[in-house]
Amino acid sequence: MSAQKEAKVIDSIVKKSGGSSLIAILQEVQSHYNHLPPRVLTLLSDKLEVPLSKLFSLATFYKSFSLEPRGKHIVKVCLGTACHVKSADNLFDKAQRDLDLSSQKTTTKDLRFTLEKVRCLGCCSLAPVVCINEDTYGSMTQEKLSATLKKYR
Repeated sequence: MSAQKEAKVIDSIVKKSGGSSLIAILQEVQSHYNHLPPRVLTLLSDKLEVPLSKLFSLATFYKSFSLEPRGKHIVKVCLGTACHVKSADNLFDKAQRDLDLSSQKTTTKDLRFTLEKVRCLGCCSLAPVVCINEDTYGSMTQEKLSATLKKYR
């Protein structure tokens, strides 16, 4: 995307925000780009007259933000206590195999999936739980996980 187009996107997001918090603006930027590109943070810093270091500080403090490109589909495997007891680690390993990811690589080459470990999704009675985007899948098994991932391909 050209610098002019990015500047227009940033202008639109800032105007739409109506002076809301930096976190809300960063959420909107991430929603648009699916991550927080450093060059866009620089534009945003200039536009808002906020130090770039403050934007990077927020972007790296909150786990919901990513400076690296993320996949279209975010797969979150809960590893909280209830899910851990029901072998959620095996689900995470299965997702890595199905998506051809290593422990160092969390996003597929085609930017279709990003795999994340989370500590609790707040639905312990459904353990083990996997969320894909906004969809929550409880009582997950390795077989069900493979079938569910295929729906998002």
